[in-house]
Amino acid sequence: MEFRRSRITPSEYVSLPEVHRSVPIVQTARGWKRVVAFLGPAYLVSVGYMDPGNWATDLEGGARFGYTLLWVLVLSNLIALLVQTLAARLGIASGRDLAQACREHYPAPIAYALWVLAEIAIAACDLAELLGTAIGLHLLFGIPTLAGVLVTGADSLLLLAIQNLGVRKFEAFILSLVFVVGVCFVIELVLAKPAAAEIAQGFIPVLPDEALYVALGIIGATVMPHNLYLHSALVQTRAYDQSLQGKREACQYNLVDTAIALNAAFFVNAAILVLAAAVFHARGIEVTELEQAHALLAPLLGTTLASTAFAVALIAAGQSSTLTGTLAGQIVMEGFIRFRMRPFLRRLVTRMIAIVPAVVVLVTMGDRGTYQLLILSQVILSMQLPFAVIPLVHFTSSREMMGELVSPVWVRVLGWIAAAIVVTLNVRLAAMTVAEWLAATDSLLLTIIVVGVTLLLAVLLAATLLLPIVRRWRQQPIRSWHEMLGRVEEQIGYAPQYRVIAAAIAHDEKDPAVVQQAVMLAQQHGGRVVLLHVVEGAVGTVYPTAYDAEARADEEYVTALCTMVRQRGIDCTGLIGHGDVPRELVRMVQSCGADVLVMGGHRHRGWKDLLFGATISPVRHALSIPVIIV
Repeated sequence: MEFRRSRITPSEYVSLPEVHRSVPIVQTARGWKRVVAFLGPAYLVSVGYMDPGNWATDLEGGARFGYTLLWVLVLSNLIALLVQTLAARLGIASGRDLAQACREHYPAPIAYALWVLAEIAIAACDLAELLGTAIGLHLLFGIPTLAGVLVTGADSLLLLAIQNLGVRKFEAFILSLVFVVGVCFVIELVLAKPAAAEIAQGFIPVLPDEALYVALGIIGATVMPHNLYLHSALVQTRAYDQSLQGKREACQYNLVDTAIALNAAFFVNAAILVLAAAVFHARGIEVTELEQAHALLAPLLGTTLASTAFAVALIAAGQSSTLTGTLAGQIVMEGFIRFRMRPFLRRLVTRMIAIVPAVVVLVTMGDRGTYQLLILSQVILSMQLPFAVIPLVHFTSSREMMGELVSPVWVRVLGWIAAAIVVTLNVRLAAMTVAEWLAATDSLLLTIIVVGVTLLLAVLLAATLLLPIVRRWRQQPIRSWHEMLGRVEEQIGYAPQYRVIAAAIAHDEKDPAVVQQAVMLAQQHGGRVVLLHVVEGAVGTVYPTAYDAEARADEEYVTALCTMVRQRGIDCTGLIGHGDVPRELVRMVQSCGADVLVMGGHRHRGWKDLLFGATISPVRHALSIPVIIV
């Protein structure tokens, strides 16, 4: 049997199928050559940890609170290192990315809700990348921010052509942009000359007043929820050995890859915060816009090199992040709803979602509103983070999912501690934000919407946390296609027994084929036939007990058919219903205890269904028995 290309076949249930296992791993290579073969996925992930959204939160944190929030960056980096390692292990051990695992292990309503939240997170991240790149173009070339937003919306589509060069060249291009960002901030730190003693004090956990919002923004900007989906898919681009030992080795090398890449991202984030603390906080200057930071760097540090490096790094960070964001969007959409969209279309949709709020803010508030929009985008990311971290910890703690590569107890404990930190901080932020919104509005409708959305998110969070525990407690089976394939194999040799064969008679030209199929099944299974007919006349519909000419003719017709079937040695009875055909058919099928239903196709669709009515779809959706259409 050949599968149609419009449907996803079992072989296509892989992440990023166009590059799946496309990077060869030379088994004879040893030492650094073997390590290099695995390096790359974490670098693509790391660009999300240094995107323009981080700039806004890190600059505000350093300018307002000095070095005191450096410990938040350390905590964020440790959490990021842990969860990204778990994401890589999930992809390697199970062959599923996080989106696919969520679809297979959560009920459909929960999975779809998680998909919507993941899409919102990607849109928020893309908003930050869009604004950051547009601001960088404005700072470097004087292009108005509004025009830069439109230009950036177009150039991101052109950069997607780089993906066609292959995974390794794509990774090399992204790595070169990351290198540019790192070099720019090395220059900034050399020029800023921060105090080493004050930097050391910043690693002591202290949370100043009014710093929670910024601290959560830093966590949201550092630990990116969509990066968990991305990393669990990217590790599968390597053609590592599928044996247990090969998977263990892949996990080890990906741990090295993750540690190097995320520590590089930590350096960039810390450099931004230290730069803001050394240049702005030390002089009592509160930065409210990226443009303001750019304008002040040159006079405060005495050279235009500082402001130029700032703008170049901002553009490089935005462009690198926008490419990996496209991949994350593709993975999330294919994994959750199994819908595949061409990358440039996916990029266009995501970009348009980001452009609309950016243009609205720029038109209504001007450039001063972009900075707060960047901060808000990172808080949205932080709010969505629990809905990605909790499933990830669940899956990597499941031996059924991970096999021998299930997380050891100490990793599970660390994973749940990280999840608890994220959930606690976000619940507190949500409570504070909702309280502020409710206090600032007199609108009953807005109050109902805010409270309703908050309650829905709380219920979803509880379901995300508890359902895998309940499923494991009840030992409910998973819904992966691997297991379904096994069930199909078990059932192939099983012959069902149809003792009661129901046949829907329409009193038209399809009846001979319907009766023939029913009789054939009865002969094969030694069963009996029940002929079903629904009187659709106006009188019978309004007055079911009425016995008009049409009802009498239908009853005589069914009786004659039953007599004909009995003459062939098969037990046959007839049932007559009145009114709504689908509802009556379902009622009669259930009342006679049928094991299978035979129906005739009505041979029309579309607008004719609206005119003549449709029977097959409502009947087969209401019944749990096989329905044969002839």
